[in-house]
Order: sequence, then structure tokens, then C-alpha cells
Amino acid sequence: MNLEAVGLPVSLEAALSGALALLLAVWLDRLVGEPPERAHPVVWMGQALRWWGERLAPLSPKAQDWTCFWAAALVWCALAAVVFVIFWGAQWAALQLHWLLAAALLALLLKPLFAWRMLCDEVLAVEAALARSLPEGRERLARLVSRDVAQLDALQVRESAIESLAENLNDSVVAPLFWFALLGLPGAALYRFANTADAMWGYPGMRGGRYWQWAGKWAARADDVLSWLPARLTALLLALATRGLSLRELARQARKTPSPNSGWPMAAMAMALGVRLAKPGVYVLNRKGRDAGPLDTRRAEKLVSMVVMALVPLAAVAHVLVVLVTAA
Repeated sequence: MNLEAVGLPVSLEAALSGALALLLAVWLDRLVGEPPERAHPVVWMGQALRWWGERLAPLSPKAQDWTCFWAAALVWCALAAVVFVIFWGAQWAALQLHWLLAAALLALLLKPLFAWRMLCDEVLAVEAALARSLPEGRERLARLVSRDVAQLDALQVRESAIESLAENLNDSVVAPLFWFALLGLPGAALYRFANTADAMWGYPGMRGGRYWQWAGKWAARADDVLSWLPARLTALLLALATRGLSLRELARQARKTPSPNSGWPMAAMAMALGVRLAKPGVYVLNRKGRDAGPLDTRRAEKLVSMVVMALVPLAAVAHVLVVLVTAA
């Protein structure tokens, strides 16, 4: 039955469709995981970014390369606009359908823009590989992190996996759903584009035979801006999930990392587990904590699931309120 036919406004249909789509998308994620790469929109974003990156980033360092900076910024904005418009159009088309059909279609479109099951599976796979041998653990970890894993010992491999789980809880789950709640499908897509661009372009020096200091600066800053609130929300949800964490101490620990955002969920995870997490030569979080053990990886995964299950209804309600307020 069409809701408008019984006196309810179209805006309520859209709000309910979006909220139900979010719930369905999370259920779909747990049921089947990621779609095939050939049908994955984030993979397509990555392919476009790789093609342009090879034409923007120079092969050797250049000082004060503002031409490269502005060229990369222009390309980023153009690609971001394309992503936003495509997903806005897809959302508009879906919302022309019956609200239940719209919810189902929006769920299918939203699912590839976040990754809860894959994130947890990958981190648990590192622990399983580490239980077999250190080289296997390092090899599996290399799929998750960009740092050099060749010299890491078993404890450092585990710490890196838990850090990655915490950081990507924000990047791969909380932030996309946060922006979906505020801006719908195009908001989630724009965030995933920005985060993918940062992962591929946002390096301060040489990577992959190219110099990214200027080509990746805009992408890195854009991701910082879009991740600022979600990163702190992620840390707050982790703190609430475990209770008793000092928010003042959490803020102090979070500032120890070079990133303005990733330190928040990582520090919250370290404090929640009572373990020490470190990147050699860069930072140490919760220095007085104990060494992370094999069970801590599983505990971290359970914390992540608690955060997601708390976030989903909050995001659904927020989405309904945003749609109704903006339509008023």
C-alpha cells in the first residue's frame, strides 16, 4: 500500500525507505559479504583513481609543486561530483518505486559502500595465520595495512591487526553509515570515494614509484574533514560499549598519533581491551596496558560488532529525522 494514499506524506515514504534500507544492507552484509569485484562500485572508484594517479603524480620528488596539487584537486572534485551525481540519481530513481521496493533497491546499492563482515573476517584471519606461523601472519597482515610488515614480530603483527580493525571500524563502517544518515546514498558514496582516494593518493612521499606529497595532499585533507566527526563517534561508541573509559584520557591518547582522526578509535580500542598498541617509532597507545594476546583479537571483533549493532538503529532514526526536517 502506498503511504501517501492513506494520508502520509511522500517525505515519510522516503525516510522509511532509507531507514529500512540501512537495516537491510547491514543484514545483507552479514549474510553474503561483499559483491564480486566486477560489480563493486568502490573497486570502480579505485580503478578511476589509479588511472588518474598515474597521470598526476610525478616519478620523482618535486618541491612546492602547486601545479600538481591543483590538478589533483580538480580531478578529485570532478570524480567526486560524478560519484555524487550517479548515486543521487540512483537514489532518486529508487524512491519513485513503492517504498518497500525502494528500500530493497537502496539496500543493494548501499551494501557495497561499507564492509563490516569483511573487516572482521580479515582481522580474524590474521590471528589464525599467526597461530600457524609468523611468516603467514605477516603475509596476511600485509593485505590489511600499508606499513612494511617484514620485520614485525608476532606481538607487533597482532597489535597492527587490532589497530587496523579499530581504524577501519570508522573508515569502513561508521563513517559511511554516518554520512548515509545525513545525506542518503550519495553521502555514503562520496565518503567511500574520499576514503579510497586517501588510501591511494594520500601519502607524504614516494609510494609505488611515484611522489604523492603534492598529488595526494587534497585527497588526504578531504578525508580528514569527512572523517572528523565519525572518528570521534566511533571512539565514543567503543567507550560506551565497555563503560568506565575516561574521555579525557581517551582524548589525550588519541592525540599521540600523527593522524587527526585514526588515533581516536585506536586509542579507544586499546583502552577498552586494556592492551598496549603501538606503531614502532611512531606512537604508543595505552603504554601501561598489557601485551595483546590471541584472545584480544576475538574480543576486539566482538567490540566492533557491539558498536555496529548500537550504531545501526541510531543511524536509522537519524536518517528519518533528517529527511523529515529537510522536507518540512
